[in-house]
Amino acid sequence: MKKTQLVFVPALGFGHLVSAVQLAKMVLERNDSFLITMLAIHNPFSGSISKNTKSLASIHTEIRFIEIPETIPAPPPEALAVGPASAYTSYINDHKTLVKDTIVNQVMAHNPAPIASVVVDMFCTAFIDVAKELGVASHVFYTSDAAFLAMMLYLSDREDMGEPKFSPTDPDYIIPCYSNPVPYRVLPLLHTDVEYESFANHGRKFKYSNGIIVNTFSEAESHAVSALLARDDIPPIFNVGPLIDHKGKSLSGSDAVKRDEILKWLDDQPEKSVVFLCFGSGGGFDEAQLKEIAIGLERSGHRFLWSLRLKPSKGKLQASFFDNYGEILPQGFLERTKNIGMLCGWAPQVEILAHKAVGAFVSHCGWNSTLEALWYAVPIITWPLYGEQHMNAFQLVKDLGLAVELTLDFRRDCPTDFVKAEVITKAVKTMMEQGGKLRNKAKETSEMAKKAVVEGGSSYVAFGNLIDQWLGSKP
Repeated sequence: MKKTQLVFVPALGFGHLVSAVQLAKMVLERNDSFLITMLAIHNPFSGSISKNTKSLASIHTEIRFIEIPETIPAPPPEALAVGPASAYTSYINDHKTLVKDTIVNQVMAHNPAPIASVVVDMFCTAFIDVAKELGVASHVFYTSDAAFLAMMLYLSDREDMGEPKFSPTDPDYIIPCYSNPVPYRVLPLLHTDVEYESFANHGRKFKYSNGIIVNTFSEAESHAVSALLARDDIPPIFNVGPLIDHKGKSLSGSDAVKRDEILKWLDDQPEKSVVFLCFGSGGGFDEAQLKEIAIGLERSGHRFLWSLRLKPSKGKLQASFFDNYGEILPQGFLERTKNIGMLCGWAPQVEILAHKAVGAFVSHCGWNSTLEALWYAVPIITWPLYGEQHMNAFQLVKDLGLAVELTLDFRRDCPTDFVKAEVITKAVKTMMEQGGKLRNKAKETSEMAKKAVVEGGSSYVAFGNLIDQWLGSKP
């Protein structure tokens, strides 16, 4: 069979890389005539891209991985502090020449098969221009939800029409992609001009691609998907999710031992009795907040599995693990909760959410984590921390009715966003003791997700349409 090439350019961060790999795997499962190359940009915020890339490359030998040379300096800490998304985008944009040279010299020169598309992450829109310069098509792989995609397009519309940026004194916003009015407080990502403009610029650039691939399924976000379909100024939308790596990464040594210990502990717990707390690679807290979480969990009286991380150090986006729990958590906490709780650092999240003992998920509401919870019918207690997570949480609680609100607030006068123990206790008890309706809704959504990806399902059909476009793609 005649071969066709795809070049993926994921954004920084392991979650973006894993999502891109999962999409690439799905492409090859549907049509093995593609040759896929994954370009990995060095992540100066964690320094782990090489290790992660090598790990994935050793597992997914059907995908060719190329690391982009580390020649671009990292953004200064002060730029990250003012506008992390803007600084992040600027760093990626500085790789345009390197990415173009890599495609020419290591992809095109390596194999004469035509490139059907350069598939760029939602933060890598600068490379849409690279694809145009090379005379090939481009597609955006949008790793977040359809509602936030529509939000970014809405921001570009506001800018193009000369409308003012968001202000704390504004009334709640009527935004087409959300079915409820949106308060300013759940838009912290857009509170600064530089961040607002950065996301608006990305939204504007999306329109110049040949298609937008979204890791969602239409049934889950019907209101947002309808808002997108109502537009006539954007390229085709392909809702192909949920894209979930159910097998997880290959483990050995101490990591395998930790996983086995966690799963053995869960095996010994009653069904749907455990609250799982995990906040993603950037989801760490200072010592005061960790103490408060411990107090809240203990007072709830419910079983828990808690993945702990300390907040990222200055200039980093990656939270750090620690194991001296007794020195940080309240005195006697470990002894008093030893029969109902388990603490860990890294956690095999997908395997935990799939376990019958887990009854609720306290989550930062990152989109990958949200999809995993929806797939396994685990209702969510929202604790958004950064990025678009507050908007994800708002949609889950207000629009979709799939979550309990622990916190949606983000106060500019309180940058630590400290959550008190009684709030944590109340949210856990509400979900575990009165969450029957949410559990039923989560189960219904899980069934819709599983139907979407099998033959005849909405995401299965969309994936087929995407592949058909690639195989007949013209820039």
